Amino acid sequence: MDIDRKIRYGMVGGGPGAFIGEVHRMAAALDGKMELVAGAFSSKPEKSRKMGRRLHLKENRVYDSYEQMAEKEASLSADERIDVVSITTPNHMHYPVAKAFIEAGIHVICDKPMTHTVEEAEELCRLVDEHNVVFALTHNYTGYPMVKEAKKMVADGKLGTLRKVVVEYPQGWLSDTGNDEIWRLDPDKAGISSAVGDIGTHAENLVAYITGLHLKELYADIHSFGEGRELEDDASMLVHYEDGLRGILYVSQISVGDENDLNIRLYGDKAALEWYQEHPNYLHVKYPDGPEEIYKRGNPYLSEAAEAGNRIPPGHPEGFIEAFANIYSNVADVIEARLSGEEPRALSLDFPTVQDGARGVHFIHKAIESGKNRSWVDMSYEPPASS
Repeated sequence: MDIDRKIRYGMVGGGPGAFIGEVHRMAAALDGKMELVAGAFSSKPEKSRKMGRRLHLKENRVYDSYEQMAEKEASLSADERIDVVSITTPNHMHYPVAKAFIEAGIHVICDKPMTHTVEEAEELCRLVDEHNVVFALTHNYTGYPMVKEAKKMVADGKLGTLRKVVVEYPQGWLSDTGNDEIWRLDPDKAGISSAVGDIGTHAENLVAYITGLHLKELYADIHSFGEGRELEDDASMLVHYEDGLRGILYVSQISVGDENDLNIRLYGDKAALEWYQEHPNYLHVKYPDGPEEIYKRGNPYLSEAAEAGNRIPPGHPEGFIEAFANIYSNVADVIEARLSGEEPRALSLDFPTVQDGARGVHFIHKAIESGKNRSWVDMSYEPPASS
């Protein structure tokens, strides 16, 4: 595949002071496959223009609104307009921005959760199919090489029949009620959930990615420890998956002292594995009748998928930015293949899709429903599929 240029992308959101927008820009730049050429970086035009100047973009490619950007970029010639847009806005803007660019025929990379409602998520699934665009959701933890190795181990039967999963995502940043003036606690911007929508969806997606299994039912206990908060800052769930897998899913934003401790422990009848996001270069495998094994990132004994996500030799830590970059790199490869009229490599298709996004939105709503009603809920769900 060779189109004699980089994939051109634009960004909506990620203006001055925005953490996640900077992460996306670093990830897109890491492998040299993509070039930022346009943006609507803020709902305030002056802030958008300020960001454009900081990023040295041409003035006529920095827009006052995402609507203006989608319309203008779609009207440009094929050798000038953006190939893909990166959406790094607060949650409430994901759906309208994604819809506008999909309908303009522009590929989309979107932060999660994909939308506020299941109906909006399903509409995006249909639009992606109708307009034949690439849609990637940045569940970035699927980009870690040792997560890909865990997925391969499960698929190869190394763990045997899966029995139990414990997935945790504790953070402590909302333990101080002085943080309440943020959009993640505002239902108008965050949606119906804080902790579940922000980090719980990552935990559930991690299990689904590694095991290939979807939820059948769950029981959630949700709570707001911060006085006066409308949205939950803590949730604990009993979860039942397909094929008899049972487990515990715990997410919290008030776990004092924890920073970003996403971890998973998966138990089969032959072996178990453990992976910790704060120590991402190591995958632990345990057996009932033998010593524990520790697999290390960057070594030749790993699977092709894990090796494809490595950039530097073993012993040199890789992490958060690189995991994001693996999603961007794969999307760039798929878009380049389309532009070249070729089929993309199977490994390049390894990123979360619009259907994964719809499943995540369904999970959020059902978890909050269960927590409010204090009851088990049926999780059976099949999003609209691409033809």
